[in-house]
Amino acid sequence: MNSTEEEECCGLEMMQKDVHATFLELMYYLLPSPYETQEINHLTLAYFVISGLDILNSLHSVAKDAVVSWVLSFQAHPGAKADLNDGQFYGFHGSKTSQFPPDKNGVLIHNNSHLASTYCGIAILKIVGYELSNHDSETIVSSMRNLQQPDGSFIPIHTGGETDLRFVYCAAAVCFMLNNWSGMDKEKAKDYILRCQSYDGGFGLVPGAESHGGATYCAIASLRLMGLIEDNILSSSASSSLIDVPLLLDWILQRQGTDGGFQGRPNKSSDTCYAFWIGAVLRILGGSNFVDHKALRGFLLSCQYKYGGFSKFPGEYPDLYHSFYGFTAFSLLEESGLKSLCSQLGITENAAMGL
Repeated sequence: MNSTEEEECCGLEMMQKDVHATFLELMYYLLPSPYETQEINHLTLAYFVISGLDILNSLHSVAKDAVVSWVLSFQAHPGAKADLNDGQFYGFHGSKTSQFPPDKNGVLIHNNSHLASTYCGIAILKIVGYELSNHDSETIVSSMRNLQQPDGSFIPIHTGGETDLRFVYCAAAVCFMLNNWSGMDKEKAKDYILRCQSYDGGFGLVPGAESHGGATYCAIASLRLMGLIEDNILSSSASSSLIDVPLLLDWILQRQGTDGGFQGRPNKSSDTCYAFWIGAVLRILGGSNFVDHKALRGFLLSCQYKYGGFSKFPGEYPDLYHSFYGFTAFSLLEESGLKSLCSQLGITENAAMGL
């Protein structure tokens, strides 16, 4: 084997931090054309880039003031204080295309700001060090009450949409980051979450649905953010009265496959992103030691692309979504040179604490 082949071979045995940082820096300046169809999720894609760079300890390549101005331009604002009672949600748009032009009277009508985009926007602001206490958070949380349904769930936009655990999580994360819980009825949200725990221990996106790795993360992270379950619950002598922890742990531990990766549901292939969705739940519960770290690391490296990024499955091309969750997974594995992750927020511990 010549030296070049040796270097390439050795490269596959380690997480290529600098190459991944370059990959994200390129995405920061210009997204490739295949992402045109995801323009409506522009703020979410930016979250993957900015949070990913922070995890990789490479946020110095970002113009933070420019990022702040850009993110704030996505927020919807009521025309008057009375408009807060008009049933709309004044959060963040996911895209410039969802911000309607002025009407015939010159009034700028904002519509369809989205709960997931609001989570991403506020997370980015925290990551780049924007002081959220100086921000008008009351408008966001007051209007977010319009999105909570009688059963405790949330819709993502005021004009309708799906109601499931994803948006309960986004609402909880927004309230936590803004340090203002007036935007949700926590008791109703808690009851909805608990109704989503299935007979097998995992959580479905809605009550009665099949257990799913992403839904399980949304449930456990929400309960943790709401202060309804303690951190590292597995090491506590007191049993939780909220969730069936032993049954949940049994379901989670069955998700690591023989290839080392995690699957989101039984009889599905291992997928890079579930190394975070499942791994973060274990971290919150205090069960990370139950993971076969070496096997998981091997699976993730098989999804690592030589020019940066991670793919969903081994041997495929990378994408921004799976790349970001590859980085978070390696942070959970305590990879050298990466920042520690706040599992329940999906951003680094430093960003979560405002450092």
